[in-house]
Parts: sequence; structure tokens; C-alpha cells
Amino acid sequence: MRCDIRQLKRFGALIAFVVIALGFASMGFASMARAQDYPNKPVRLVVGFIPGSAADITARILGNRMGQILGQQFVVETKPGAGSSLAADFAAHAAPDGYTLFLGSSANITNSALNSKLTDISKDLAPIALATTVPVILVVHPSSGINSVAELIAAAKAKPGEVLYASTGVGTAPHLAAELFAQRAGVKLVHVPYQGSPQAVTDLLAGRTTMMFSPASAVLPQVEAGKLKALASAANKRPAVAPNIPTMAEAGMPDFDTSIWFGLMAPNGTPREVIDKLTRTLREAQASGEAVAALHTSGFEMITGGPDDFTRMMQSENKRWTEVAVAAGLKK
Repeated sequence: MRCDIRQLKRFGALIAFVVIALGFASMGFASMARAQDYPNKPVRLVVGFIPGSAADITARILGNRMGQILGQQFVVETKPGAGSSLAADFAAHAAPDGYTLFLGSSANITNSALNSKLTDISKDLAPIALATTVPVILVVHPSSGINSVAELIAAAKAKPGEVLYASTGVGTAPHLAAELFAQRAGVKLVHVPYQGSPQAVTDLLAGRTTMMFSPASAVLPQVEAGKLKALASAANKRPAVAPNIPTMAEAGMPDFDTSIWFGLMAPNGTPREVIDKLTRTLREAQASGEAVAALHTSGFEMITGGPDDFTRMMQSENKRWTEVAVAAGLKK
């Protein structure tokens, strides 16, 4: 009888092991099937800036190509406000099924560097892959009579608190680039924030503001037309699309490296198989000659990197811009 009981216990344990193993296997098969079936309906791509902005351009060009690859439409949905923080919060609370994605940007990192209460995309969303970068160009209105970075600094020192600069919103890269500039130059500037590049550039063209650290995509046509004057590129190299514009280092302000970047993200909890599929699809879209040409024309460059690379970049950027925000007295 004891032998029979022991045998029954062993048999029961074996049955339990088989059931658990089959359960894990079925979960694996279900995940694989879900990834193979994804997407079976349109995908919403949320952008935190207004139509025509650098984020919107990136989303529409790469989203369109990804939709062609996957056979489903990628619908770009703009939700401007709070420097893209409203859109990030919306995406972070969406269902983690791969059908709501978010185009994260440097603005989201700089926002959370200023205010810890805002959505921190490095923690509240899952990174998929890096997408594009666009140089930041320091431009002024021609009526200012300013022709160099040195002359801009001199003008700001001559009229402290009177030089107005536009930005694409509080906490965005153009905002903090101007704050970094003010810190380095020892000048006081007045910030005028907008919801995106189109509005900011419109007022700059009208002469309502004097200067702006702008995404190159938003101002290069106006620079070429002589409606704005480019003083320097805020990146550590000259823009490929405008090699005649000097860097800030060449203009007399070294170690000034600022650019705007974008990357694809999903709500936390999105199946890894879906994220991996989206990573591969974005890379394929980035390799499309048509997409490359369209983005290059607008001043963008492709940047590659999967979830781990994306995470490392966000951590590095967060540390850097938090230091700038603290020094500027902007940290909340």
C-alpha cells in the first residue's frame, strides 16, 4: 500500500509537471501567434506636437512606410500640449496591445528633467527603437542686425531681459538649448513658448521675437530665402543638409551639443514579440530610399538603435538636462 501511494504521488507530480509545461508552451505559442497576426487593424501613432512640426513629419513619413510594410495603416494622431507631455501621458495609459504607439522625443526627456511630476518616458513607456534626429539651428530675424553669435551675446548684454526667444514649448530641447546658451554667455533672455515649430517660426518671421534655437526642418527654407539668418548649428558637427552653417564651437562656444531626436515607444506591458516586430519594421522603413530622401530634404538624419540603445540614450539625456534645469532654476 505504501509503495502504491508513493507511486501515485510520483505520478501526480509528473502529471502536474506536464500540465505546467504545456501551459508555458501554449503561452509561448499564443505569443508567437499574436506577433504573427499583428497588426490586424490600423495602428494609432500619437505625436505630442502640432501638424507640420518635426515630430509630425517624422511620424508621417516613417509611419506611412511601416504601414506599407505591415499591411495596415499607421494613423498619426496629434495631441499637442505641455511640450508633448500630454501625449506621452495619454500613450502611457493606453492598452498595451501594440495598437497605440507614441513618438517619444528629446522634449519628453527635458520636460521630465524640469518637472518630476510629468510623464517620464524612460520609465512609463517601453522603448522600441530610435528613429530620427534633426539638428537645432540658432536663427535670428534679419531686422535685428545680428550677424554672429558674438554679436547676439553683445546685444543681449546691452539689453538684459529684453531679447525675446521663441521655443517649441516649455521644457523642450529648443527651450533648454536657449537656457544653456544664456548660462554659457552670461546673459538674460526672455522665453516665449509655443505649441510647436510652425507657430514659433511664424512669430519669429513676423519679428515678434528676436531669436530661436529651432529644428532645422522648420527654418531652413526661410534661411535659404533670406527671411531668417542662421548663426550656428547647436550640434557638434555641421548639418549635412546645410554644411555652410558653422557649429557653436566654431562660433566661439565649445561643448555645446544639442539636437532633437525621436524614437518609437509603446505602453509598458506591450508583448515583447510585438515590440521586436515593430523594431524590425522601423529599421526596414529607415532603409527605404523614399523615406530617407523625404526626411533628408527636411533636414532629418536617421539614427538606429533598439530598445537597449534607446534606454541608454534617455538615461544620459536625462542626467545632462537635469543639470541644465537645476542651474537655470527651472527644476520643479
